[in-house]
Amino acid sequence: MSNVADQQYRRMTETPIPRLIISLGIPTTISMLVTNIYNMADTFFVGTLGTSASGAIGIVFGFMSIIQAFGFMYGQGAGSIISRKLGQKDTEAASAYASIGFFLSLATGTLLSLIGFLGMNPLLRLLGSTETILPYARTYVTYIMFSSPLMMSSFTLNNILRYEGKASLAMVGLVAGAILNIIGDPIFMFVFHMGIAGAGLSTALSQCVSFIILLSAFLRGKTQSRLALRNFQFDKKVWEIVSTGFPSLIRQGLTTLSTMVLNHCAAAYGDAAIAAMSIVSRINFFMFAIGLGIGQGFQPVAGYNYGSQKYSRVRKAFRFTLLASEGVLGVMSIIGLLLSPAVVGWFRNDPEVIAIGSIALRYQCIALLFQPLSVTSNMTFQITGQRALASFTAMLRSGLYFIPAITILTLLTGIWGVETAQAITDVLTFFTVLPLIIRFFRNMPRDDVSVQN
Repeated sequence: MSNVADQQYRRMTETPIPRLIISLGIPTTISMLVTNIYNMADTFFVGTLGTSASGAIGIVFGFMSIIQAFGFMYGQGAGSIISRKLGQKDTEAASAYASIGFFLSLATGTLLSLIGFLGMNPLLRLLGSTETILPYARTYVTYIMFSSPLMMSSFTLNNILRYEGKASLAMVGLVAGAILNIIGDPIFMFVFHMGIAGAGLSTALSQCVSFIILLSAFLRGKTQSRLALRNFQFDKKVWEIVSTGFPSLIRQGLTTLSTMVLNHCAAAYGDAAIAAMSIVSRINFFMFAIGLGIGQGFQPVAGYNYGSQKYSRVRKAFRFTLLASEGVLGVMSIIGLLLSPAVVGWFRNDPEVIAIGSIALRYQCIALLFQPLSVTSNMTFQITGQRALASFTAMLRSGLYFIPAITILTLLTGIWGVETAQAITDVLTFFTVLPLIIRFFRNMPRDDVSVQN
């Protein structure tokens, strides 16, 4: 191994766990917060155009979730294997998996864009658009479709960088694009009078900039893995990436499906309900991004040390991540409970939107405390190659529990079911995952030699 690679290996397998996770988690948390700020900026600025325009953001978010689903599948599938390969000091294999994951995402993004353009109206209606929202959604999604190949590839490259332990490089790419989007929204929308088209153009341009910055990290030799077309072959590595990343596809894909179901259920109560739930989803994910950022700092640590058979460090990393996430989200939960009407009102000053959104936000703030165990457990199963467990736990929150919950509750209780289904789902997921993660750690081997830190 090169001296740089050897230093990185020692850093990942010898640095005290709390300091290591925090050092990797802070850049990831910043990336997620800034990314969510620019998503919320779209929601805020478009909200000034009217309730139907605000609802369009929630509709198109479903399409963007599809892009993210495949980008995460290739990125986390390749990244999970890469971190273990680097833990085994196999840099050549890591480069092969990185290249295959990248080129798969670029090709899939192009195909998805073509499919989207050919069936735009049916797709948007499937995602839950009403006829009044449809014109706004068409305008916004057009720009997203043009940028989808680079957007999907950005998600893949970002995850590979994180799993290598290069969270700071990943942060630079995402933050630069996010800042550009926040600046671009008001300029394109109001200065150039483009309206919702300006928000779409700003988002597309910011994603292209992020892609260029992330790709440059590999081209400038800042990573251990290398991207090369000669490494792209349809062999068993493709299956390994897809099968390892499949839980991410399930999780993100079911997020898209659940968003569609949520929009359809909310549509019965008007555009205000769709807009309210769209706003609440963005706020909820913004709060959770802090805890999730810590968890994503945990992933490369777990992967490296699991590959190095330093199992005590995997256990310690899990405990630290869980406790830190619970502490942070506890604070965010209290803030959300106290300020929910005001926070929803920032994005759309519509009494009906605020009434629906504030109730939903309060329930989701309570449910925040149940999410860290479920998410950290799913990350653990995926990074350690437990594909069946990772796939099953990925299906719970947005699929196996949420879709029946919101369908049944809405039929029985009306709008209250729309407002509370996600919170109820989070509690059910927590109690399902708990015995699975306990059994996993009981069965995990002990270190042959006691590992400190």
